[in-house]
Amino acid sequence: MTKSSAASDNAGGMFAAIDSKDAEAFVGFLTEDAVFRFGSAPPVRGRAAILAAVGGFFGTIAGCAHDVQKTLASGATLVCEGEVTYRRHNGTEIALPFTDIFEYDGELIAHYKIYIDIGPLYAD
Repeated sequence: MTKSSAASDNAGGMFAAIDSKDAEAFVGFLTEDAVFRFGSAPPVRGRAAILAAVGGFFGTIAGCAHDVQKTLASGATLVCEGEVTYRRHNGTEIALPFTDIFEYDGELIAHYKIYIDIGPLYAD
């Protein structure tokens, strides 16, 4: 298995943890001092802080499902492009395009950047 296919497999497991709203499993894919940035929110550093931020976000949604449509790997960096469908607590759904950039340190993600306009999720 090449490094890029291993990273893609790793990302697939991570997206499954997110779609299960399992914040503990999610942070297991990150280095202890990882930096996480979700959209235009300020970056969060460290597993404990990321766990709290992601757990808080999970509380605002009823569920989500990621559809990764393209990946591009270069060295220790993996880019994933796709669409995420969020289910709101009122039962409605919205699909939004996203691009994620993962910078790996070994098998774990050291920098995780999500490029998404999350505003429509919370619009009336």
